Amino acid sequence: MAEVRITIDGIETRVEEGSYLLEAASALGIEIPTLCYYRYVTPYAACRLCCVEVRDRRKRTRIVTSCNYPAEDGLEVRTRTPRVLAARRLNLEMLMSRCAPMPVLTELARKLGVETPRWGTGTDTCILCGLCVRVCDEIVGAQALGFTSRGPSRVVTTPFDEEADACILCGACAALCPTGHIRMEEMGGRDVVHAEIALGPNAAISVPFRQAVPNVPRIDPELCVHFRTGGCKLCAKVCPKECIDHEDAGRVEVVDAGTVVLATGFRDLDPAPLKPYGYGRLPDVITSMEFERMNNAAGSTNGRILRSDGKEPRSIAILHCIGSRDENHHPYCSRVCCMYALKFAHLVREKTAAQVYQLYIDLRAFGKGYEEFFQRILTEGVNVIRGKGAEVVAAERGDQEGTLVVRCEDTLAGRFREVPVDMVILCTALEAQGDAKETGRRFGISTGADGWFIERHPKLGPVSTTTDGVFIAGACQGPKDIPDTVAQAGAAAAQALSLMIRGEVEMDAPFAVVDEAVCSGCRLCNDLCPYGAISYDGEKKVSRVNPALCKACGTCAAGCPGGAVKALHFSDEQVRAEIAGVLA
Repeated sequence: MAEVRITIDGIETRVEEGSYLLEAASALGIEIPTLCYYRYVTPYAACRLCCVEVRDRRKRTRIVTSCNYPAEDGLEVRTRTPRVLAARRLNLEMLMSRCAPMPVLTELARKLGVETPRWGTGTDTCILCGLCVRVCDEIVGAQALGFTSRGPSRVVTTPFDEEADACILCGACAALCPTGHIRMEEMGGRDVVHAEIALGPNAAISVPFRQAVPNVPRIDPELCVHFRTGGCKLCAKVCPKECIDHEDAGRVEVVDAGTVVLATGFRDLDPAPLKPYGYGRLPDVITSMEFERMNNAAGSTNGRILRSDGKEPRSIAILHCIGSRDENHHPYCSRVCCMYALKFAHLVREKTAAQVYQLYIDLRAFGKGYEEFFQRILTEGVNVIRGKGAEVVAAERGDQEGTLVVRCEDTLAGRFREVPVDMVILCTALEAQGDAKETGRRFGISTGADGWFIERHPKLGPVSTTTDGVFIAGACQGPKDIPDTVAQAGAAAAQALSLMIRGEVEMDAPFAVVDEAVCSGCRLCNDLCPYGAISYDGEKKVSRVNPALCKACGTCAAGCPGGAVKALHFSDEQVRAEIAGVLA
């Protein structure tokens, strides 16, 4: 687009023809007050506080609103003349005559030297700037807000003054409202919703968390306005590298690999079905992950430990083994709960004055320096109760000692106890991923009764599997802490690297073969093979065995109805010869 030459407060600059004076002044660092301007919506000039004095090439001087006045060649602009300041004061006083003395207006009055408005102040908190209406229409595309009536009765409202079905609760109107007339409020009246605290920003486009790999932003389709209404795309407009493509779609890529390391991790047990603990029913009963996110300095609470009402808790109970070592859920120990529960206690004592109660079955501080850390926690005044928390209920005696009551049996004291607290942290069990069995089937490995991947040998092959070239690392094999995970990952990487360097795989002598002349193509062996070693040739309509994957278990040979599958070195003659040799 062509450029034009203009002068603002004696500073000559070149801008795009047709661009607005307010943008040109901002680019030069010249401040012009405004309450109704947003560069990505059509300028409206509702507040008229952005007025400036312009002199065109015909030497004509007049007052105009800079937010919607286009730049033209030879234009002279002055932003601080007595005439301009008087016009701004007048517009502000008229605005204040119908509006309550809100912070944004009182600050502008201070800057413009308006001590007492000539016509007093009103009570309305909406200045009718129209930002909410324009952003909802032009950017969001929901058209859930609009103006109604005229003159002094003019207001912003929803269609027919009813709850708008078109509103998607994106919050764009509240974000741009200069006076706070429109606000987003939590329906339960809670200042902190622990279940919705994320480790990173929860905007539609953000880096998932600070240490994410790769550390690049991603768009969440469930939060992005464009994927909900077809509008917006502001991120694409402001991206200088043009990296954002809303039309991009996921795709499946096929990668040929000689080795595979499975590190699918774990998932936290959902404590909602465990009704005695009140998770999801009592707002200050939270999980360990929710506490970790709240404690993170990059989180929405800036690392402060707060109750749902925004206040600092006076006492906190940490309940161990929720879903672990429990015959009704998972009989195994999750291994990491004891130590991170002690860490939580240390952080609470460090950041707050709250009393901390640890309710445990057995404290398993088995790692290097773990027992010493436990002893340090005791010196910090943490209360430890040997006994599993049985129930969490709302306090009936008001808010004198706590809003919650934890009921438990103190096995060392031999009595039942009720502990009043303000917050309860549930140390939930680590459990296998929901699709672990399907993932294992794809890679030819098995899962145990609890869903964890099974290694080839618990001592001699802790990272190997029954399928050559497939290794496991981390918590997908079973609950473990970070040091053990790192050690296992290093071992798995070394095993995979040794195969890649070697460049070839040593095969066992026995494996199954298919006699294609006899094979009927029934594919029964394909389904029977536990290692995924048998595939189907659609052209010849016969099954074939991959010798590198076959473990000579004999399942296919035993199940083949036509006898087309044979196990090498396991013929009847060979077996008889071996028996004869043993008996000789």
